[in-house]
Amino acid sequence: MKNFELSYMVSQCSSLLEVKKNQLKAGDHIILKTYNSVYKILVDTDGKYIVSGGWFDRNNMSPLRTTINGCTWGGSVIKTDIIAACGLFLEFGNRLKTSRIKEIFIFPMPCQN
Repeated sequence: MKNFELSYMVSQCSSLLEVKKNQLKAGDHIILKTYNSVYKILVDTDGKYIVSGGWFDRNNMSPLRTTINGCTWGGSVIKTDIIAACGLFLEFGNRLKTSRIKEIFIFPMPCQN
């Protein structure tokens, strides 16, 4: 079992394969595969995201416009500057946490003339 003390989490931050919020633009799509679900996230405006899949589909709430709080190691410590990182749990604005993220796919919005 990994040690989830703060020092461990800080040491892991530099090696995380993460997607930072400031790397994305409105119209970009992210597909997250977690251990239990698949989520589709569309970057909207004003710090909001349109989310479908997983828990949102199972509860007839897709698509839902919401915020993303960041990612956690499973506890209450949250990295708020990221949308996703492999091995972490995504926390949405409604406090829902996904299972651990396995894969991340980013589809930038195509250039338009």
